[in-house]
Amino acid sequence: MEDKQYIEYVHANAQKSAHVMTLVWAFLVGGVICCIGQGFGDIFALVLPDWEKSKIAALVSMTMIFLGAFLTGVGVYDKLGAKAGGGSIVPITGFANSVASPAMEFNKEGIVLGMMAKMFVVAGPIIVAGTVSSVVSGLIYWIVGLFN
Repeated sequence: MEDKQYIEYVHANAQKSAHVMTLVWAFLVGGVICCIGQGFGDIFALVLPDWEKSKIAALVSMTMIFLGAFLTGVGVYDKLGAKAGGGSIVPITGFANSVASPAMEFNKEGIVLGMMAKMFVVAGPIIVAGTVSSVVSGLIYWIVGLFN
């Protein structure tokens, strides 16, 4: 097949992508997840008026992590991700999904060598990169502070 024939073949047989709808779904689902988190924050602030904002923020984070892992466990988050694409990777719930999914998948291989060993296959590099860049940034900040 020549290049021109191949390009014509590809254009004739390739599935058409719905880029606009994918973007709309990602925007809507990501926005709804963020609104849910904000809603929890507002509810917790009303119910716990004596709490500091940082404690309420931590409680919201824990709640969203729990919901992300729970919805992954019951199979809802993966369906949501198939429809919403990048919109379901909102940092906190997407992170919970990236930890829970491999843990569930490799659970049949045993707790230690399966679930625990594979739990951070996806999320592990992100944690390492964040930790290393934080340490490097802190060292640079500390060194610059020595000369001021």
